[in-house]
Amino acid sequence: MKDILDVHVHTTASGHAYSTLGECIVAAKRKGLKLIGIADHAPLMPGATHDFYYLNFKVIRREQDDLRVAMGAELNIIDYSGSTDLPAQILKRIDYAIASLHNPCIDPGSLEENTAAIIGAMRNPHVVIIGHPDNPGFPADYDAIARAARDNHVLLEINNSSYYPGGHRAGSIETAALMLAACKKFGTEIIMGSDAHVEQDVGNHEMSQKLLADNNFPADLVINSSVEKFLERVAYRKSLAPK
Repeated sequence: MKDILDVHVHTTASGHAYSTLGECIVAAKRKGLKLIGIADHAPLMPGATHDFYYLNFKVIRREQDDLRVAMGAELNIIDYSGSTDLPAQILKRIDYAIASLHNPCIDPGSLEENTAAIIGAMRNPHVVIIGHPDNPGFPADYDAIARAARDNHVLLEINNSSYYPGGHRAGSIETAALMLAACKKFGTEIIMGSDAHVEQDVGNHEMSQKLLADNNFPADLVINSSVEKFLERVAYRKSLAPK
């Protein structure tokens, strides 16, 4: 499967990542990516940057040699209605958003509450991706999530960092298999993300590729092969925002 984009990359602006924006861009070029997306943690994550960080993205060139650069954010879902931690006036000015459940920002709820939180975040027109929705620490109804993602044209993430032995989302391989089965059932598109916190992991989807192969997941439901498809998805989602 052609794999030319990675839009879940963190820089030192996230507070607990170790490479700069420039270092991540160099790594993406070296690895032959055609699109890198920087999605630093939104402000409620401990150590994350201030809102002002997102307001100055205009200074960053979006075309750098053969690489496109997208500047986004990984939002924290902060309640079971799916609210997130950057206001609409900032979200309008960034390229895209991932929305994720993180323990420092919300306590795991019941299966019904976690499912409602994820589906609620999909209703935010700036959210293009749900990050690591297969996290077993936040059990969810994968049929409901896959159906809602399809209907809302939101991508579900296969998060490479979740699947390594000893990682902090242990059990994600098993829950990912359940989510992938639901995505096949409903024809829901997914995206692989490295969740890189250091330059060496930019574009690293090794574990995700294995997971997709092991579950016989159809390549036509994986959006990493086309920059155009990703950008079209972003444009569609943003077109839903109030003018």
